[in-house]
Amino acid sequence: MTNARRGRIPQRRIAETVAAELRTRILSGDDDYRLPTQDQLVQDFGVSYPSIREALRILETEGLVTVRRGNVGGAEVHRPDESSAAYHLGLALQGARVTLGDLAAGLRTLEPLCAAECARREDRAEVIVPALEASIESSAELIGEGLPFTHTARDFHDLIVSFTPNATIRYVVSSLVALWSSQEEAWAEVLTKRGEYPSPSESQESVRTHRRLLEEIAAGRAEAAERLYRAHLTATQALVLERFDNGIVNATSDLARQAIQSSRGPRV
Repeated sequence: MTNARRGRIPQRRIAETVAAELRTRILSGDDDYRLPTQDQLVQDFGVSYPSIREALRILETEGLVTVRRGNVGGAEVHRPDESSAAYHLGLALQGARVTLGDLAAGLRTLEPLCAAECARREDRAEVIVPALEASIESSAELIGEGLPFTHTARDFHDLIVSFTPNATIRYVVSSLVALWSSQEEAWAEVLTKRGEYPSPSESQESVRTHRRLLEEIAAGRAEAAERLYRAHLTATQALVLERFDNGIVNATSDLARQAIQSSRGPRV
């Protein structure tokens, strides 16, 4: 028993050293970076196959690689993005039993800042306004369609965050938005099945508010855009919170994971 433990420690340390080097390569490499084969890794690092396999397992638990076994085996690289950040943050919030009300309050503090930053961008007329216009038109066409409307209307919020210039704010807020979107879509699915989804008039009001937000952003009125966005967020959140305020953030359901994975990537 003691000898087995002593024999395991060096191999684990070697594996951690190899994993650290490969992690650095993945995070600093190009988007299309591919790991060498295990044979090549053994040769490059001068270590055993078990150490290489253990290193890959470490990276796999971190979500940086997926190891395929068999004749078509190999390691597929996954660079971290907003969806992976949202999922791991969601796991932390779920484990801490953070409520939807708490998540909503955090978003009311942070997400409206993104609308203000969009209004301050000098290239907003060329880059932001056309994308928001297209999103609004898509959601307007789906009024009365329940879950499809919710999904498309949420796209407007995703876009606002994705156009935020500051990368740190963009990653943090987009993770929270992805988590909220997954909860909101779960809510919409439940109410649609019950026949209790909000009326078309409420959906129309949401689209009208999106149009007003677009006007404020296009005109460069940052403070007005932030105030209107916060009021809109409060109103739309209330529809969910009146039924699920004390519910716990859930990042592990199939619907939540699908919503998180489909969250919009960076645009800037």
